[in-house]
Amino acid sequence: MLRILSIIEDTTVDGPGFRTSIYCAGCTHHCPDCHNRHSWAMDGGDEYTTDQLMEIIKGDPFAKGVTFSGGDPMLQADGFAELAAAIRSQTDKNIWCYTGFTWEALMRMPSKQKLLSLIDVLVDGPFIKAERDTELLFRGSRNQRLIDVPASLSAHKVILWDSGW
Repeated sequence: MLRILSIIEDTTVDGPGFRTSIYCAGCTHHCPDCHNRHSWAMDGGDEYTTDQLMEIIKGDPFAKGVTFSGGDPMLQADGFAELAAAIRSQTDKNIWCYTGFTWEALMRMPSKQKLLSLIDVLVDGPFIKAERDTELLFRGSRNQRLIDVPASLSAHKVILWDSGW
């Protein structure tokens, strides 16, 4: 079961192209000036099964990708790993994930590795108001990175995602 605040279909703000964005409950980062303060409560939202979420994801023919956001999906890593595995096996959609953790911190957390291994792009790092930049692609502050997860895992170092734009 995953605690989900909302699901937005056919959004274009959480990654390239039309996407299904799944906003989860729970965040311990509590970034000052967070635009999603209502997502901090771990018991917020409603519970969804992987099957329920997959029905929504597969039912959106326009979305070429799925984005996990929140809150922080890494705080529900096991559940999101199960969902990501289902997305991989049942669709050809790419997967993006936003987290307040840095890549380096996640690499020291064995419990997050399964989810990481199933993600295409990770947007890492907390929102930092002093680094805010409204011109950035798919993120709010300059410290946040768009990380190509498969390439980074293979190279054992951060490889940034190349948008090709």
